[in-house]
Amino acid sequence: MTNDQRLTTLRASAQQVLEDNILRFWQTRMVDSERGGFYGRIDGRNNLHPEADKGAVLNARILWAFAAAYRVLHKPEYMTLATRAKDYLLAHFIDPEYGGVYWSLRADGTPLDTKKQTYAVAFAVYGLAEYVRATGDPEALQTAMRLFEAIETHAFASTGYIEALTRDWQHIADMRLSDKDENGSRTMNTHLHVLEAYTNLYRIWPDQRVERQLRTLIGIFTDHIYNPANGHLDCFFDDNWNGRRDIISYGHDIEAAWLLNEALTVLGDDRLTAKVIPVTTRIALASVDGIRPDGSMVYEDKDESRQWWVLCEQVTGFIDQWQITREPRYWDYAVNAFRYILNNLIDREHGEWFWAVRQDGTLDNDNDKAGFWKCPYHNSRMCLELIERL
Repeated sequence: MTNDQRLTTLRASAQQVLEDNILRFWQTRMVDSERGGFYGRIDGRNNLHPEADKGAVLNARILWAFAAAYRVLHKPEYMTLATRAKDYLLAHFIDPEYGGVYWSLRADGTPLDTKKQTYAVAFAVYGLAEYVRATGDPEALQTAMRLFEAIETHAFASTGYIEALTRDWQHIADMRLSDKDENGSRTMNTHLHVLEAYTNLYRIWPDQRVERQLRTLIGIFTDHIYNPANGHLDCFFDDNWNGRRDIISYGHDIEAAWLLNEALTVLGDDRLTAKVIPVTTRIALASVDGIRPDGSMVYEDKDESRQWWVLCEQVTGFIDQWQITREPRYWDYAVNAFRYILNNLIDREHGEWFWAVRQDGTLDNDNDKAGFWKCPYHNSRMCLELIERL
């Protein structure tokens, strides 16, 4: 098979998975026709939970996925779903009094957890910016700009972005994204997704402040989050970037490598790129420690499960490395992960993907098919990146 044939085959397979398996599931199973927006949960055994709470991250990621799909594939039905997500976000998740977005809503759309998690506000920026890329919508742009202002006014300090605050942007004792996390005031994960959001925002609003903060975020990664001793990213910190965690998250490593490269591309600063590319390459190479003989990347150094999102980032991150270097091993790392996904993670009967394959080889049906953390984001983005890049 020639190189062109390899690219065409991979691209076509990605588009089929995107449209027939992922987006169709969200179109047919997750639209809440009674109360508006989208349902909050379908469990790992494909049972709908119509009374489940609705999360800001889930809604923002649905918005991003369908807006991006429309931008790339130009199908009106994708814009219909993107607009539904945008309208619901603006009507229910945006805090009209204090700004920002609520963390969660009840099934009827009323506020439930009103804390301001920087991670969630960033994802709202990310989704709205993508909607603007697809449509030019001025309402979405103005809202994304206001959310940027809220983050910068309340959540940014000289040493980085604080993890979470109360509804009115005061100190909150428990700042964790989930009960799996440490209660650090600065985290790798939140900074990664603020970086991602601001990269997308800068595409549609090239404001000098957005540019400055993108540069600041890149510096935070190279100076604090990146660990030069082993090439990996550390995860949890205090206000002064002390308190590194002794867990390696391979999926976050490879995801950060390509998202940092994306930010560099959007900024277009050759000098900064030349300085940072060796770091992102080192991070990508360090993540290879998580690839097992079957070609899949495990979740963490202390958890050998093959989680859906990690495999997605393995594909995208190593396609990115292959495009930069044209080294065949990077192509192989990406394609082997994509093959593992096709053979193990896709639910061909009910749609979407299983959460993970456990270390013992069994499917994880205990975690959600759709929910607070299971969204059409990592897998849709992987497919769209392959379609656009190849």
